Amino acid sequence: MATSNSFFSHWSLKKFNATVLNDVWPEVSFFSLVATMVALVTKLTKHNLSVPNSLLTVLGTVLGLVISFRTSTAYERYQEGRKMWTNITIASRNIAQIIWIHVPFEREDKNKTQMTTVQSVVEKKSMVNLVQAFSVAVKHFLREEPGIYYEDLYSLICFLPRYADQKGPFTLGDMLPLWHASEEAQYPLHTAKIPQRTFSNATSNGVSRSSKETSVTAHSLRVPQAHSHKDRRPKIMPTESALADIQSHRPLRPARSPPSTSFLDYFPIFRIFAWMFRACHRRLGLENHDGPQKKKRKGPLPESNVPLEITTYLSAYLSYLLSNGWLTPALATGLNNNISSLQDTMTNLDRIGSTPLPFAYQAHLRMSLWLYLFFLPFQVVSSFGYLTIPGTAFAAFLLLGFLEIGQEIENPFGYDHNDLDLDSFCLAIQRELHEITAHTTPDPTQYVFTAWNQPFAPADRRSAEELTANAAEEYRHRDHEDIEPGMTSIRRVLLKNWRDVERITRQQV
Repeated sequence: MATSNSFFSHWSLKKFNATVLNDVWPEVSFFSLVATMVALVTKLTKHNLSVPNSLLTVLGTVLGLVISFRTSTAYERYQEGRKMWTNITIASRNIAQIIWIHVPFEREDKNKTQMTTVQSVVEKKSMVNLVQAFSVAVKHFLREEPGIYYEDLYSLICFLPRYADQKGPFTLGDMLPLWHASEEAQYPLHTAKIPQRTFSNATSNGVSRSSKETSVTAHSLRVPQAHSHKDRRPKIMPTESALADIQSHRPLRPARSPPSTSFLDYFPIFRIFAWMFRACHRRLGLENHDGPQKKKRKGPLPESNVPLEITTYLSAYLSYLLSNGWLTPALATGLNNNISSLQDTMTNLDRIGSTPLPFAYQAHLRMSLWLYLFFLPFQVVSSFGYLTIPGTAFAAFLLLGFLEIGQEIENPFGYDHNDLDLDSFCLAIQRELHEITAHTTPDPTQYVFTAWNQPFAPADRRSAEELTANAAEEYRHRDHEDIEPGMTSIRRVLLKNWRDVERITRQQV
């Protein structure tokens, strides 16, 4: 999750964890101890541990260039990931606008069956929800969180077909890949029932909420007490409360599942002891075979790419619109291009996340840097003396820090503090899609020829209602009676608009 970009803003533990201090301090401490040993032995004993520094400049320059290349390559992947998410946002807007505005509300299919306005709105809003579900599914896909049973995803796609034949049989073998890949023996889908709508805890506006959500909302809207310092912070309503309230046949996993922070995350130097303990534990055969074991799936299960499944349904909807003649070929081409853009973007994001730098390159670079920092005190102790200790510590912090930064932002789709904030991207898409569907797409004549509109300002500040009050009279500017009425007068006004705007705006520069 990305933190604030301002270095001098309010510091917090989250911002401190976003630095690489926790990652490099063990190595910096080790090389500082080596420098301390070299300086003390050289200064306090008769042994001189200094060596010629002929290779110091050459090797330092080479390592600096390689580390710079490593960091630049990782940052390019970070930037490319951000650009890909921008493409998802743009394509989602375009698809939603085409579906919501250009697909007719009142229509009949090729069988002359009339579709009501309510049916049409429900259909189009459901497809826009699928567009929103695509970005959420890509987020979980990039974070290697398989399946569809998440609080921010399930309610958006739970209405999709679950079996090859909607009339039955409802068996495991007839389950579609989207649902089959998420099937678990503990919660079998083919035995689940359609959730029944209950209104026992309905709110004042008629929307039903689960007891858990009602309690959370009530807690979120609680008025803070004046005497409580902790309650002065505004309560944040969970984002899942803005989604549909659909009961699943199995518990839903949270929208965010970041790994828990442990002692080893702050003191990574002790990881070697944990590794040695596990190795000895396995070697001695001390595993608890009698303990509870995780249930494994029996037999091969088809893998399901949830974002791909969603784009397949969007393409099928496009085919449905074309077969009924509800979309012009030009708009159908635009809709198809934007769906293809979603697929291309998902593939590129998968390429960024699943293609790390070769291990040999990373291992060789790190070992070369370790050797350089290890022999650095021996080469500078004769010139720096006791300043070798802080000099080596600074060099280690500088070089190792850039190396760790490159490694951290190489895959920017996780839960690290410097990763892209995918949750915010998905919420932004959700807000924009709801903003699009909030528009009523009225006839332009309902809002253009009103008193609120002054189309010819600043040269003519009359409203559109005044300009069109007498339809039989041609347009004539009140200050230019000598100009021929009609389009000639309009062009004169537009030309004056250009001069006035040029003069007014250039004075502000």
